[in-house]
Amino acid sequence: MIYLDNAATTELCEEAREAMRPYLEEDYGNPSSIYLFAQRAKRAVEESRRKLSELMGVSPMELYFTGGGTESDNWALISGIESTGKSHIISSKIEHHAVLRSCAYLEKRGFSVSYLDVDERGRVDPAAVLEAIRDETGLISIMSANNEIGTIEPISEIAEIAGEKGILFHTDAVQAFGQLPLPLGKSRIDLLSASAHKIRGPKGVGLLYMRRGVKLPPYLHGGEQERGRRAGTENVAAIAGFAAAAERAFRTMRERGEKERRMRDYLIRRLTTEIPDCCLNGDPEERLPNNVNVCIRGVEAEPLLLLLDQRGIAASAGSACASGSLDPSHVILALGASREDAYGSLRLSLDERLSREDADRVVSEIKRIADYLRRE
Repeated sequence: MIYLDNAATTELCEEAREAMRPYLEEDYGNPSSIYLFAQRAKRAVEESRRKLSELMGVSPMELYFTGGGTESDNWALISGIESTGKSHIISSKIEHHAVLRSCAYLEKRGFSVSYLDVDERGRVDPAAVLEAIRDETGLISIMSANNEIGTIEPISEIAEIAGEKGILFHTDAVQAFGQLPLPLGKSRIDLLSASAHKIRGPKGVGLLYMRRGVKLPPYLHGGEQERGRRAGTENVAAIAGFAAAAERAFRTMRERGEKERRMRDYLIRRLTTEIPDCCLNGDPEERLPNNVNVCIRGVEAEPLLLLLDQRGIAASAGSACASGSLDPSHVILALGASREDAYGSLRLSLDERLSREDADRVVSEIKRIADYLRRE
């Protein structure tokens, strides 16, 4: 199989697997218990927090472990706006559903949300953020990089605007974490969400960065875990795996990114020049190093993906969280594309192991299938 859906999830790396093993087989104690056996698990959680904080350039006290990016986003949005005592949120039309549906939930509770447009490349204009701010604005949430089209957003500029206005700023960095340098120590970012399984860590664990001085109320209620901010017994093995995967991701970021960028650009060039009416979605330069998203006009993504799967190639039409939906991608529509074009968007999210030979096979199969579907 040629796996090109790394934006949905990634293969567990060996470093994460080995880091997790002791807490699955031997040191399985509850880290909240006081006896020595359990305290080994507690030390693993705190050592993982320390490792992640060093990689991110923040204090360990600013990191809270969660069940994944969705929980982190929900916590940031819902508890975030509640903590401000204000009623207005600013976000964008291309956010992940974990943010958009949190906003929709808040709207039902009486909060108001401004969903900003993006340009044809999927970029949020900082000037539009500034213009949307009202007296009652309490929270701004803009993703670091889009999960479907890969466009990198001007987060530092937007965070600066929010900071100057005294507004809480959150960024969903699930796709950017481990792929791009995140300027946490030098920016005005208040809240940041990340997830382990996008960087070859385990599923079911994530983090919320909460800048010192920001005090969100708990989102989950129960015990006193995570310094009383996030109830629930810690997933010790997954947390250890998260830290190990992050160490690998940050250590290899530059070299890995260069490899992915070269293969990304090779795929984009071949697909858009060799397939008629095939165009790139997203920014050609300011995009994630491993993201290819194209629209093949006259070809629906669903049969294309099924036929690719039969040929041993795993790809996607957009967010895995929207699989099964009959609606076209909200991200592609926000770029100004027609519904027909949005149904024909194809996302290839690769990693550094993709060879030129495999890339050539992928292009050949897509060309062959697109030609077949257009003749049907």
